[in-house]
Amino acid sequence: MSDKYLDTIVVNRGNQMRLKNVMLRASRGESVTIGYLGGSITMGSVATTPEKCYAYLSCQWWRENFPQTKVEYYNAGIGATTSQFGVARVDEDLLYARPDVVFIEFSVNDDNVDHFKETYEGLVRHVYTSESLPAVVLLHNSFFSTGVSAEEIHTAVGRYYDLPCVSIKNNVHARIAAGDLAAETITADDLHPNDAGHAMLADTIRHFLDGVYAQADSSEPEPIFPAQPMTLNRYEHSRRMRNSQLVADTCQGFTEDYAPQKHMTDIFKCGWEAWKEGSYMEFTMTGSVLAVQYRRTINKPAPAARVIVDGDEAGAVLLDGEFDETWGDLLALTTIFENEEPGEHHVRIEVCRTHENDASGFYLVSVITAG
Repeated sequence: MSDKYLDTIVVNRGNQMRLKNVMLRASRGESVTIGYLGGSITMGSVATTPEKCYAYLSCQWWRENFPQTKVEYYNAGIGATTSQFGVARVDEDLLYARPDVVFIEFSVNDDNVDHFKETYEGLVRHVYTSESLPAVVLLHNSFFSTGVSAEEIHTAVGRYYDLPCVSIKNNVHARIAAGDLAAETITADDLHPNDAGHAMLADTIRHFLDGVYAQADSSEPEPIFPAQPMTLNRYEHSRRMRNSQLVADTCQGFTEDYAPQKHMTDIFKCGWEAWKEGSYMEFTMTGSVLAVQYRRTINKPAPAARVIVDGDEAGAVLLDGEFDETWGDLLALTTIFENEEPGEHHVRIEVCRTHENDASGFYLVSVITAG
């Protein structure tokens, strides 16, 4: 039976050969690995248990359709993160597991601007050409009531690389906009789905997979991967450096945090912390892009730092350690510069503001270079 909303979710069919091949392998009893990469919705924020998030529920499609097959599930969602961080961490957080299928969802975390078009393209290229040559499916969530998302630029990337694009917005937001669904029944904040909302997201993906599986035996041409990227593509080979990878040229007042990271979402670990004004780190990097991750905390007051590149104090970038929201500490990611050509740069990060009664130190989580 036709559903006017579900019939519109595939905004780009894309080349489905890789995905069909995984389904055919699974039908023969060969084990498959399904991975998800995204932000807080992918992580399962607000779901009452991890098994009720959309990623787990949609992964169940594989187990239900291929009951004799071993299906491995990897959820690499981290809340309040974008595709810029996604491409820098995907190797250590997901690709190490050699996934056969990767679902990518950053459409409510990325802004609909050229910067994120480039970071998203870098992520797509990096995952698609990774060692296990996974099938890549792009998922596009949105704010439930407004429909705001980065679907436009993300779908443009999907079309360029001939990848399947599934618009969850066209199912969920469209029902709300038409008055066929009350937003409060599936979300409390217009962004994070509750259990019923996660089930709707999962049903959208399962409907897409049903359609692909129905034609899994049909022939499909070999996918052609464009050698020429859409953008400057400086982010495809991003490198994230924490205290075990980055050796400072000089360091005064910053101490390394060696507490073990218990799990992927234990995000404020393996960095550096400083409490005193004037504390600094200096290092040399090569590339065309520099970004830094640091903690913005609700435990105030907290220090601020600044980043000075190649001695340009007038162009210093401020990193404010205080966070004005109330939901928790933020893993902030600030781009310091994006140059068209790579080069060698001297970088100084120094604490420039403290308070007599600081409740937290300034915590530098990592340095990300690219290009």
